[in-house]
Amino acid sequence: MLKALANPLRRNITNVLNRVEHARAADLAEQLDVAANTISFHLRVLADAGLIEEAPEFARDRRDRVWRPRKMGLELGSPEHPIQDEDEMAGAAFTRLLVDEHNELVRRFISWVPEYTRGRDGVARGTLNQLNMKLTHAEFVEVMEKVTALFEDAKAAHDPADPDSHHWQIDIVAADDTI
Repeated sequence: MLKALANPLRRNITNVLNRVEHARAADLAEQLDVAANTISFHLRVLADAGLIEEAPEFARDRRDRVWRPRKMGLELGSPEHPIQDEDEMAGAAFTRLLVDEHNELVRRFISWVPEYTRGRDGVARGTLNQLNMKLTHAEFVEVMEKVTALFEDAKAAHDPADPDSHHWQIDIVAADDTI
């Protein structure tokens, strides 16, 4: 999985699929401005890695291939479940991609803030909250589990047909005082 996601184009494909929920190779090719055969190749790699799956219920006919992201978590490794040496570089590359995506989100937010604070855009399109608190490791894990569950509940309750829907990228970054 890490090797599949360490490729920037495959990560872009999964990001688009997460936003649109299902798509054909041609749709993804158009959105990403990449040749459809290139997208098809990378879709097969992502499917082989178990990150996406076919969504036949959205296909127009038996030959039509529509893809959707699989609902799953991704473990980068931990002291209890260390990654293998050969996966370390893939894990590092994937982490760099996540950081690059986060930095792009922050860049977009910074570019938008003057539009809001000067009144040129009256819609709150982003927010930046910074909290500082003292917690034990167990308390921090419990808080993050509750936050994740809250977001999952909101996602499940959402009506995707609502015309006021927007895709929100939400990055929560936390670090303790030892790093």
